[in-house]
Amino acid sequence: MARRASEDVLAAVHAFITRIDALDPHAPAFGELTVRLGEEEVTLTLRAPVAEAMVEALRVYHDPRDRGRCDHCGSGWLDDNFRCRDCGGFSGVFGQLLAERAAGYTEPEAIAPLSAEPGRHARGAEPDALS
Repeated sequence: MARRASEDVLAAVHAFITRIDALDPHAPAFGELTVRLGEEEVTLTLRAPVAEAMVEALRVYHDPRDRGRCDHCGSGWLDDNFRCRDCGGFSGVFGQLLAERAAGYTEPEAIAPLSAEPGRHARGAEPDALS
């Protein structure tokens, strides 16, 4: 039988608290945290280090779907190419590069061929031939 999403959430919270609490089991209690999802509920004691770790974890989480705000209209709806879904503008350095390329890429001029004579750093050159 597959686990329900609520079981995964409750198990993850419990595992996080247990893992951090094991590092300092004698820290003072901070309070209790009760999480209820549907019919399931779990109440866990939070010690100060666990509470601090939980706050830090929640603050630093970054959703990979969040690509920042549009440089032009301020919307938070950038697609995988950093193009705003609201105004259509490209954002950031990568977005600017894509826009410039899309506007008209011109092939750079070819580099002139190397001369037939070996230079001073040519491979296989005899040491006395370089003097």
